[in-house]
Amino acid sequence: MKRPSDDGGVVGPNDSKKPVFLTKAQREQIALQKREEEIAEQKRRSEQLLLHHRPSALDSKTPSSDHHDSHARSNYHRSSRDYDRERERERDSERRNREREREEEQRAKERARLEKLAEREKEKEIESIKEQYLGSKKPKKRVIKPSEKFRFSFDWENTEDTSRDMNFLYQNPHEARLLFGRGFRAGMDRREQKKLAAKNEKDLRDEIRKKDGIEERPEEVAAQRLKDEAADLYDTFDMRVDRHWSDKNLEEMAERDWRIFREDFNISYKGSRIPRPMRSWVESRLSAELLRAVDRAGYKKPSPIQMAAIPLGLQQRDVIGIAETGSGKTAAFVLPMLTYITRLPPITEENEAEGPYAVVMAPTRELAQQIEDETVKFAHYLGIKVVSIVGGQSIEEQGFKIRQGCEVVIATPGRLIDCLERRYAVLNQCNYVVLDEADRMIDMGFEPQVVGVLDAMPSSNFKPENEDEELDEKKIYRTTYMFSATMPPAVERLARKYLRNPVVVTIGTAGKTTDLISQHVIMVKDSEKLYKLQKLLDELGDKTAIVFINTKKNADGIAKALDKAGYRVTTLHGGKSQEQREISLEGFRAKRYNVLVATDVAGRGIDIPDVAHVINYDMPGNIEMYTHRIGRTGRAGKTGVATTFLTLHDTDVFYDLKQMLIQSNSPVPPELARHESSKFKPGSIPDRPPRRNDTVFAP
Repeated sequence: MKRPSDDGGVVGPNDSKKPVFLTKAQREQIALQKREEEIAEQKRRSEQLLLHHRPSALDSKTPSSDHHDSHARSNYHRSSRDYDRERERERDSERRNREREREEEQRAKERARLEKLAEREKEKEIESIKEQYLGSKKPKKRVIKPSEKFRFSFDWENTEDTSRDMNFLYQNPHEARLLFGRGFRAGMDRREQKKLAAKNEKDLRDEIRKKDGIEERPEEVAAQRLKDEAADLYDTFDMRVDRHWSDKNLEEMAERDWRIFREDFNISYKGSRIPRPMRSWVESRLSAELLRAVDRAGYKKPSPIQMAAIPLGLQQRDVIGIAETGSGKTAAFVLPMLTYITRLPPITEENEAEGPYAVVMAPTRELAQQIEDETVKFAHYLGIKVVSIVGGQSIEEQGFKIRQGCEVVIATPGRLIDCLERRYAVLNQCNYVVLDEADRMIDMGFEPQVVGVLDAMPSSNFKPENEDEELDEKKIYRTTYMFSATMPPAVERLARKYLRNPVVVTIGTAGKTTDLISQHVIMVKDSEKLYKLQKLLDELGDKTAIVFINTKKNADGIAKALDKAGYRVTTLHGGKSQEQREISLEGFRAKRYNVLVATDVAGRGIDIPDVAHVINYDMPGNIEMYTHRIGRTGRAGKTGVATTFLTLHDTDVFYDLKQMLIQSNSPVPPELARHESSKFKPGSIPDRPPRRNDTVFAP
C-alpha cells in the first residue's frame, strides 16, 4: 500500500528512501480516487447505522447495541479526521507548488526584462555611433501657433463623405445628357464631349441590337465611322488644344513655344536682339559640309549650350557662355568659327605671312590639345589647317608651322605671347578670338598675356557700340567668344573692355555642378586619408577614377604608394614634361591605367570619357576649383560620383562647400554643418547685438 509523502509525492513500502514525484494531474487523479473511496466507505457505514437503528430495535435497546453504536461513531470520527488531515496536506503541497511556479514565472519575466533592457542599450549605442560617424537627420518639430491650433478646417477628404454609404442614389451617379446627348457643357473641350457622345450612342445601339438579336449592317458601320471622324475633327466653336513644341514645324512655333523650349533646356539670355535657339542640327543654318562632319562625329542632338550659342556665332555676335562643365562648349564655338573661316579667302602664299584667321586660347596644354582634336574632327572635311602652340615643345618648330600658313591657332596664353614677341607669329588678319575657361586663365595669372594677345589683333573692325545699330552681314567684324563656368570680377572686367554688346548665355546656374554628379564629403584626419582612398579604389572594379592632389610632391608620393599597393596608376602634373603628360593621358584614356593622380592641371576642361569617380584627396582652396574638379565626371549625360576628403585645415571653404551641397541636395556631414566656419562667409562678421561694454563712436 502506497502512502502520500509530505511534499506531494507517493511513497511505497519498499522505496521509503526514494520518493517518487508525481505531476499535478496525477496527484489530482489520486485525490479523486481517494475521495470516491471515502464516499463509498461513508455510504456503507451509513447503511450499517440505519440497519442498527431500525424502529423495532429502538424499543428494545440492549447494552451491547449501545456499545456497537458508540464504536461505529468513534470509527467515523477518526476516519473524517484522517481525511481532513490528508486534505490539509494536499492543500499545503499544492500551495507550495503554486508558489514555486509563481517564483519561476517571475524569474523568467525578470530575465526577459533584463534581456530587453540590454537589447535597448545595444541599439542606443549603435545609434549613437551612427550619429557620430554618419550624422542624423532629426525631423524639425513644427511649432503650431495658438491661432492655428483652434482654426476651423474647411478642407475635407473623400473618405469623410458618408452620403455615399447612407443613400443608395449615390451608388450609381448619372451623367447629365444635355438635349439627349446633342448639347454641350460650357468651358469644356467640345471635341472631347462629341467623342464621348458618339461612344455612348454606339454602346447604346450595340446593347439594343444584342438584346433583339439583330446583326449590324455594313451601311450602319460606315455611318458610325463617319460620326467618329466628325467627332475627332475641330469645328468653328471647338476649343483648340495646342500641341507641344516638339510636334511642331519651325514655322508653327509661337512665342509661347519658344519660352517653353528655353525653360525645358534651362537656357537664359541677357542682351538685345537675340536670335531664336536652334532645335536640331537641321535647323542650325550650318553648311552642308559641316552638317555632314557633325553627323560623322556622332553628334545626334545638340546640347543646350550649342542650341543657344551657335545661332549667335553665325550672326557674328560677341558671346559670353556660362555653362556647366561637360556640356559641349567646345563644339559650340568651333562650328561658328569654322563657318566664319569658310567665308574668307583660303590661306595662300600671298596672305599666310599675315597670320591665322582665328585664335583659341585655353589655360592648360592638355585642354588646348583637346580643343585641337575636336576642331580637327570638323576642320579636315573643309580643308582648314589647325596648329596647336603650347609649352613643353620647341618654340622654333611651332613658329615654323605658323609661318607655313594656318587658319586656326589653338594656344596657351604664355606660349602665344612668346611667339608674338619673338615675331614667330602675327595676328594682322585675326578677327575671331575664343577664350575658353577664361576664369581659370585669370586665376592662373595669365591676364597680362591675354590682354597682350587681344591688343595684338587689329582694332579697326570692332562692332559699333550702339546696341540698336544693325550689323552688316557682308562686313567682317571682330568676334569674341568667352566661355567660362563662373564669372568672377576679373573676367567681367575683361569682357567690358573687349566685347561689344555681348549676349550672355547661361545654361543652368553659373558655377553650379550638374545634377548627374552625386557628391559625398567625408570629414577625416590626415593620417586616415590613404586608407580611405584605397578603400574607395577597391570598389572601382574596371571603372576609372581621378584623384586630385594640391601639390606635385604629394601627387608623386601618393602615386608611388598606390603603385606599391598594386593599383594601375599614372600621374599628371606641371612638373612632368609635355611628352610624359601626353603618355599619361593617353594611357588613362585607353584604360591601361584606371587611376590618374593629378594636380589642378587636369581640373579644367580636359574631357576623359567614362570617368566614374573623382576623389578630392586634398580639398582645393576655392569653390570654383572644386566645381571644375568634380566636373571631370558626369559628362555628356552620364552619371558620376565625387568624393571629397575634408580636414580641419580647409575651414576657408567650409561655408561655400556647405552652400553648394545644400543647393545640389547632397548630404552635408554633421561635422561640417555644426562647424563655426560653415555658418559665415570668410571675412564677414556675423550680426550680433552690441554688448554693453562696446564703445560706440559718433560719426
